[in-house]
Amino acid sequence: MLLSCESNSLADFLTDSEEVDFNHLSIREKASQLYSVSSNEEEFIKKAYEFVRDEISHSWDIQSSRITCKASEALLYKEGICYAKSNLLCGLLRSQGIPAGFCYQRLTIGDTPDTGYCIHALNAVYLKSIADWIRLDARGNKIGVDAQFSIDEERLAFPVREVCDELDYPVIYTLPNPKTIAALKQHTDCKQMYLHGLPDRI
Repeated sequence: MLLSCESNSLADFLTDSEEVDFNHLSIREKASQLYSVSSNEEEFIKKAYEFVRDEISHSWDIQSSRITCKASEALLYKEGICYAKSNLLCGLLRSQGIPAGFCYQRLTIGDTPDTGYCIHALNAVYLKSIADWIRLDARGNKIGVDAQFSIDEERLAFPVREVCDELDYPVIYTLPNPKTIAALKQHTDCKQMYLHGLPDRI
């Protein structure tokens, strides 16, 4: 898939925000810890990605009612839906000077279109080693979901099914989509939000 950037400046993919909050001490400490055991930038990106994918639970998978939004909240409580997890991965990467952004897919909530649609968040990261962007999906693996760090072949959590009217949005955004953040802030129960309160288009 041919990706396009919202901004032509890599500096715009290094900025802090309320949701990314990479200047929070906990984000900086975790990023520094992961960086210290990495031999190069690419290995750090892989470690950061796998940490968020594997160590931060997807709230729906654990049937939690808690809603996290900021990167620091997802790290503190070790859970969040894809919106919060993408904030965390972005924060960890940007804290070490690695350009990272936000990408989206429109997917069915269940297996079929009659279940409705929702916007799914993932990340894009700029690798200096290849001078290009790759997409990474830190949603969290489970039966039927096997997302991986991959440079050569994209390994996302959910391949888009055009026959089900699912969409891959090609833009890499500098900030989280406002509709996704609004959903997190306007609800108090994650399970109810996941079923009935997620935006269905960006």
